Amino acid sequence: MSRTPEQVELAARFAAAHERLAARGPGRMVPDLKRIPALNHLLGDPQRAYPSIHLTGTNGKGSTARMIASLCAAAGLVAGTYTSPHLQTVRERLTIAGQPISARRFAEVHDEVAALADLLDEQARARDGETADRVTYFELLTAMAGWWFAEAPVDVGIFEVGMGGRWDATNLVRGEVAVLTPIDVDHRELGSTPVDIAGEKVGIIKPDAQVVTAAQQFEVDVVIDAAVAEQGATRWVAGRDHTVVGRAVAVGGQSLTLRVGEREVGDILLPLFGAHQADNAALALAAFAAFTGEAFGHMDDEVLRHGLAAVNVPGRLEIVHRDPTILLDGAHNPHGALAAARAVGETFAFGELVLVAGCMADKDVVAILSAFQAAASHVIVTRAPSPRAASLEQMRAAAFEVWGDTGVVVEAATDVATALTLATAVAGPGDGVLVFGSLHLVGAARDRYLPVSDQLEDEVVLTPDDEPDEDDDPLLDWPQ
Repeated sequence: MSRTPEQVELAARFAAAHERLAARGPGRMVPDLKRIPALNHLLGDPQRAYPSIHLTGTNGKGSTARMIASLCAAAGLVAGTYTSPHLQTVRERLTIAGQPISARRFAEVHDEVAALADLLDEQARARDGETADRVTYFELLTAMAGWWFAEAPVDVGIFEVGMGGRWDATNLVRGEVAVLTPIDVDHRELGSTPVDIAGEKVGIIKPDAQVVTAAQQFEVDVVIDAAVAEQGATRWVAGRDHTVVGRAVAVGGQSLTLRVGEREVGDILLPLFGAHQADNAALALAAFAAFTGEAFGHMDDEVLRHGLAAVNVPGRLEIVHRDPTILLDGAHNPHGALAAARAVGETFAFGELVLVAGCMADKDVVAILSAFQAAASHVIVTRAPSPRAASLEQMRAAAFEVWGDTGVVVEAATDVATALTLATAVAGPGDGVLVFGSLHLVGAARDRYLPVSDQLEDEVVLTPDDEPDEDDDPLLDWPQ
């Protein structure tokens, strides 16, 4: 489809903004909170303009964040959601009411915020010389999210940490509710044990916050309890304050009964697969209850069912093709790979399972692949499209370590497209293909089957006519 001159200009403005953002180095991290407070202050601290739900953990953050946002939408709340990383376009990271920021608004917000970031960079160079740390890629995006949400305006900001918590750029949000998904070892920059990792992640807990936690290892629980006590916060514990009462595999997902406090909600159809997603749903429902307070008790069960039934989480055991069935899963560490393997085994009756795998070089590749050691019939390794990706040689060596003596065929493909072609040629009727190991790999595969929408203009999120009358608003006493 041909574009109008205005659309061409919009696309060029977005491309220019994205290029300037990328020049800050997507993989560059500076573990401190020196630049983002100054940048937000110049913007008027927009992240303080609305209450927020802050999420950290090792796995499940993105899924849980999207579930909370969907529950908010069902209840009539406009949620701004900030997640990372993205699969196909950076615009995915900033959404309002489930809609990603448009190319036009991205360029506008970027240019507004980047002008102030450039000013801070100049001041840093004048003070510390040419080696001074510039505002990072993630810091700039975080400031953009806070600014865009405040301008909308949103009723609630839902922020997923980029890494850790204590020194993460998102840790300037109000954080009335803190959500901690399962904590395990992943990024070695945060430490080498679950306790080390937990010590960084509990840094998001604010004074008097409601802290909603997934099931954790005992030693991690000790760290969380200490942080909760120090901040005078209130903890919602998995198994005690929220839990999955029942679950069964259903067409297109699973049927759940969830409990939060004394309230039990059944007949929930969650369009996601696996016990780990059921746990995430219970966590999300508890976080939503913690945020809405007394209003939660007045909401009809159908509101909650609708919220969870409408959730969309790309790249998490997502079916993108049939005949053969092709699944995409962003499992990029051993914990996530085990959860995905269990979900595939529980949900799909494949004759044979063909794997397409590509991981990051700094991950435990052998452990990630080992999660599927007994399930795989054919393995194709490739290099994920990222500078930090494991080499083809590293992937091949890890695959042979896992399947070398099992009779499972291991092949190598130089790129994702070739790997997918090989996999679909091998898979027969009733077989499945699973693409996993890295979000970069999943994004590239998604580009092939579900190209990203070319959204140049913002869609209408909430019009005045959509706003409920005050007398009918179930959230009159929600936290401000």
